[in-house]
Amino acid sequence: MMTIRGLNAGYGGLDALVDVSMDVETGKLVTVAGPNGAGKSTLFKVLSGIVPARAGCIEFDGINLLGIKPSDRARLGIAHVPEGWQVFKSMTVLENLEMGALIRPDRKSWKHDLKRIYELFPILAERRGQLAGTLSGGQQQMVAIGRGLASAPRLLLLDEPSMGLAPALIDTVFERIGRIHAETALTIMLVEQRATEALELCNYGYVLESGRVVAAGSRSDLLKNPRVQAAYLGI
Repeated sequence: MMTIRGLNAGYGGLDALVDVSMDVETGKLVTVAGPNGAGKSTLFKVLSGIVPARAGCIEFDGINLLGIKPSDRARLGIAHVPEGWQVFKSMTVLENLEMGALIRPDRKSWKHDLKRIYELFPILAERRGQLAGTLSGGQQQMVAIGRGLASAPRLLLLDEPSMGLAPALIDTVFERIGRIHAETALTIMLVEQRATEALELCNYGYVLESGRVVAAGSRSDLLKNPRVQAAYLGI
């Protein structure tokens, strides 16, 4: 589905990504793990078009994304759920979800998909008429993920979905992500600091440090990798 080769990006004179190459296969869940400042969120911002690439190539189903503006990338089926519970706080839960649905290529299946989002996150059905800004952090994260799903994406980018959440809610969010992938075969890229949970979910993963890929492999390969175990898994 997506091929990244020799990607470089940054801010001002600083390089946040250096010669990054990755492959994302259709229907797979790909985790990108690493410490703070590794370039994980910058990678997603480049993929969605928020931050320009300085060099390299990103192909999405054979289309060069670097020549596509951000709004058109969304219409191609790339949904970016950014870190930090970024919802429309003065709009209701349902209005937030409807905003995500505006770029759907097929509106006919919207009611079916809305029902599915409510099944994944029942609290959103209960609070569909409540202002999103009055929800707890965990509930706002559910709104953000639901809004991404509402666009009927082909590739879902989830950036630090566990950030700032209580441990019990973190478990719920990871369980729902695994369920989404298992039940829909949606292609997902997941950026996470919580490496153990994120790697347990993935089919394939990459570890970024200082903007560079330092490890890559299947879930089992990375979980057995001594460098990954020592740095991220507490082994």
